[in-house]
Order: sequence, then C-alpha cells, then structure tokens
Amino acid sequence: MLITPFASVEEQLRRAQAMGFKHADITDTNAGGSMMGTAGFSPTVSLDENPFEVKRLFAKYNITPTTVCAHGGLLEPSNSGIYGTSEIMKAVKFAAAIGITEVVTTETDPRSQWARALTYHEQIFVIAEKLCVPVQMAADYGVRILLEPHGPVTDIIHGLQDVFDRLNNPDALGVNLDTGNAWLGGTDPVEMARVFKDKIHHIHWKDLGAEWESKRGSEFGCGFSTIALGEGVIDIKGVCDVLRSADIANSTLEIIGDANMLQRSKAYLKACGM
Repeated sequence: MLITPFASVEEQLRRAQAMGFKHADITDTNAGGSMMGTAGFSPTVSLDENPFEVKRLFAKYNITPTTVCAHGGLLEPSNSGIYGTSEIMKAVKFAAAIGITEVVTTETDPRSQWARALTYHEQIFVIAEKLCVPVQMAADYGVRILLEPHGPVTDIIHGLQDVFDRLNNPDALGVNLDTGNAWLGGTDPVEMARVFKDKIHHIHWKDLGAEWESKRGSEFGCGFSTIALGEGVIDIKGVCDVLRSADIANSTLEIIGDANMLQRSKAYLKACGM
C-alpha cells in the first residue's frame, strides 16, 4: 500500500483498485497521531485509531487488508521514542479487531552505538525479550507475529531459528519471507523458504537488479524494488517452487513502479503457480 509517494492511505487504495488488486497491506503504522498522515501526505495508519474505520475505508474500494506492518527497532535500547514492544502489542489488538491474522515485524539494522556493540547472543536475547509478551498476546488474540528478514539476525537462517528457539518455538510466531531482503542480506531465499516452509505465512516479493550484487551481505533491507519480478538476479521461481504447496493465503508485491510493472509481476507469480 505504497503506490504513490507522499499520498494518503485512501489514495493508495484508489490506485490499487484501479489496477485491479483486491488485497493490500497496512504498510505503515504509528502510535498516536501523525502530522503528515493527518495532512494526507503519508500512507500511515494510527494504531490508536478505530480499526473499524480503517476496515470501512478498505471496503469502500473493495480491498481486503491482509497484514499490519509493525517494524520495530528491536535491537535498540528500550525507549518510548522508538517503535517497539508497545506498538507491536497495539498492532496485534488492532489487527485482531478487524480480522487480520498477521502482524509483521523485524529488528532492522542497528542504529545506535549501543545496538551496534551487541554480541550475536545479546542480539538474540534482546529481540526475544522484546517479543516475548507480544507473542503471548498474539496467541490469545488469534494472531501471528511474523518476523521479516530485515536485519543482521533475521537476514540469516540460523538467526531466525535462534530467535524461535529462545522463545520456545511458539505457534503464534512465524516468518514473513522477503525475497529481496533475504538475498541482499546474503542468504539464499530459496533455502530460507525450504527451512521455514511451515512457518512462512506471508511473502514480500521483490526482485533486484545486478547493480545490487556489490551490496549483498553488507546492507539490511531495501524497502521496495523498482523492477518487475523475474527481471532481476533473484531466483523468484525457485522460491515459488518451494512454497507453492505451503499454506500461504496471500502475499505482497513490494514494488514501486507503474501499473504495467505491477501487473507483469502479478502475471509472473501466476505463471509460477502462486
């Protein structure tokens, strides 16, 4: 739900409907009020808003909301000024109220000196500690929290697994596979799909061009891609081959571009059996 930069949620929905799409993510959320969102310059949804108003807005354009994105700074020291545990818990309640079953979060790359100095085992502990109560709450609300590859821990297979293990592998914790982020972080997204096939409940589809190869293994997450699926260097078809039989109800095109690019990507996935 980020088709047009600096435009409101409603404008994103209007564009998505015109392209023929029936589902969309709640891509950006904030706790409290957003000045840019209030002015209509940002596609952000307040977690303190009445969730049914958001559901009615989606219904106005015959679009079903599929996930709530709640990306946190889970490696950062606890701070009410950083999107973290409190916001993820709000996102769980918000999603459950209107029938959304997936809340997507991640640690993102470390920003502060404190976070950059964490050892690997400290990273695992810090992420798991911040997710402990939200995951318990998600189970009670019938919602899953999905970890997305988007940082030094979640971009690697054993990092994701270590977080799962530290939290005792709860059913309410899963994976949102991001093909572009996993690849950029240095992991083979096909192998990540194989390892976590039973835990993957949503996918962010991205393909990246050859100009990204020199950055592989040194950057964490790239937001959106600017090419259609199947036109880059990532083995999107290989991921499809693994996940075609998985229990995945919907997925997202994380692509910024014109309608033709999005439609080509949609056609590519259909041709791959997704």
